[in-house]
Amino acid sequence: MRHRRCSQPLQRVVTDFAADVAFAQVEDKLVEHYGIFLDESTIRRITLLHAQAILEATPVDDTWPTAAGCQTVIVEMDGGMVPIVEPDTTQTDRRKGKTLVWKEAKLCLAHEAGSQTLSYGGTLQGDVDEAGKQLFACAKHAGFGKTSQVHAVGDGAEWIARQVDERFGSRGGYLVDFYHVCDYLSAAATAIHSEANAAKVWLEQQKAALKAGQHAEVIESLSPYFESSAIPDHQAPVRSCHRYLSRRQNQLDYPSALANDLPIGSGEIESAHRYIVQKRLKLPGAWWRAANADHMLALRLNRANRQWDSYWKQARKAA
Repeated sequence: MRHRRCSQPLQRVVTDFAADVAFAQVEDKLVEHYGIFLDESTIRRITLLHAQAILEATPVDDTWPTAAGCQTVIVEMDGGMVPIVEPDTTQTDRRKGKTLVWKEAKLCLAHEAGSQTLSYGGTLQGDVDEAGKQLFACAKHAGFGKTSQVHAVGDGAEWIARQVDERFGSRGGYLVDFYHVCDYLSAAATAIHSEANAAKVWLEQQKAALKAGQHAEVIESLSPYFESSAIPDHQAPVRSCHRYLSRRQNQLDYPSALANDLPIGSGEIESAHRYIVQKRLKLPGAWWRAANADHMLALRLNRANRQWDSYWKQARKAA
């Protein structure tokens, strides 16, 4: 270690620790494992410097593939909220006048059907088009080629379905997460049947019908139980369920997915939000500047994609 500078191996250790825990906790870990003391501000500066470098050095390859690729690629994408602080630039004391907001981190993953090796992507400051580029790049990294088919699963958000259609065209298909649909059906079942057992039986019948490809019958079965038009939508579960399913009839092909051993739920991306985004960016009491959160997301994705060693090799060459 040199005066006012940290060696690159030490920077790597600092960044590795800070990718997982709060900057203040890294102080204790450095002392415990290496007998080295660095103040929190230095730890923060080093980590965010490398996090930004990772984001800037990570290419997003959204060009159409020329190789054949694997047969089927499974892709998932979802948004999750991250706490963001926006300072008042007119204040001399930056601690005053801060605005606390929530901003959506858009996360995606892809893998070849039957493979457990996942490729991740994501953006916080980017728009839905940037998220679509990340999704396409993930699919390519997972083996998507010019002859591949894409099986996409999501929670029914229109922007995700639109990006799948725009990026993959006829090579892509989008399926609404079955368990998200069941949430709508469960609310409708409770409204239709006041007796719990009857509601459960009705719900199981509709779930079986959906898996059998009878979504039109499920939608029709809701019609006799519509709430009064005087009741607002957020208090009308039957009407809401009918509208939700009616607008997504081309995204309910569960029989084909089941027949081809493809997922009908988006649990993988929901779990990924917990262990990639929330584990570090939603620590209790933590609020981020938007740019710093984007950089830290890139850092977390870099490690999840097993590109950690590659980044530090390039950093050594550049030093």
